[in-house]
Amino acid sequence: MVKFLLLNLIKLSFLSLLVGLLLYDQGLGNPVYPESERSQGKFTILYDNNPYDYRLKSSWGFSCLIELWEKTILFDTGGDGEILLYNMRVLNKDPKIIDMAVLSHIHGDHTGGLWSLLRERSPLKVYILASFPEEFEQRVKKYGGEVVRVDASLEIDRGIYSTGEMDYGIKEQSLIIKTSKGMILITGCAHPGIIEIIIKAKTITRENIYMAIGGWHLSSAGEREIKGIIDTFLRMGIQKVAPCHCTGDRAMAMFKREYRENFIKAGVGKIILIEGSM
Repeated sequence: MVKFLLLNLIKLSFLSLLVGLLLYDQGLGNPVYPESERSQGKFTILYDNNPYDYRLKSSWGFSCLIELWEKTILFDTGGDGEILLYNMRVLNKDPKIIDMAVLSHIHGDHTGGLWSLLRERSPLKVYILASFPEEFEQRVKKYGGEVVRVDASLEIDRGIYSTGEMDYGIKEQSLIIKTSKGMILITGCAHPGIIEIIIKAKTITRENIYMAIGGWHLSSAGEREIKGIIDTFLRMGIQKVAPCHCTGDRAMAMFKREYRENFIKAGVGKIILIEGSM
């Protein structure tokens, strides 16, 4: 009887192993290597007014966690620190993994979550624009943060660039991330103009932009203007787009119609792998 049970257990174990191997061969099982070893990194939208993962809270503003091989960057912090930290907890993102925060511009829907973040992650290096008021810098320091003011374009870390402070009424910086597929541009609101930011990014890196992510401030733009921007994107060789935040429903629909499978539906909780499935 015992021998019979042992043989059955061995058979079941062998069948389980065989099924697991077959599933893995078809790409249906768990990967052998962790995600960080299969890709160059990923972008996780932690805060956005567009819903995507319905476990999360959506609210007006923007924040994106950029996890790379050597650095983890928080680009913008949304408008409400409680919402930011709530979404991070649901997504199992520990604030202590963040190496630096980069703020695109002074508006509260991009900077408001910083103070709650600093309570959880301090000291933290915070990149702000040169034009930010002195009171903002002093408050960051009061919370234990280290401030770096950005004026001209600079390489923040290896393969990570700021466009520098661009001025078109509302001053703003954007980030450019170098990958094997090309440069990835991430913007907060693109107040200086998304095309102007792309031109600046290409001037800094002397490479094409592979993907553009973030808010493009096109909510009030007409169809003709949006069509012109899409045509320019295509002429510039931008292969993938993930518009969100202040881009506006009309513009996002038009980008989706033109880019088809290369349009990435973005919103709070969306994860974009730099390599692998989008």
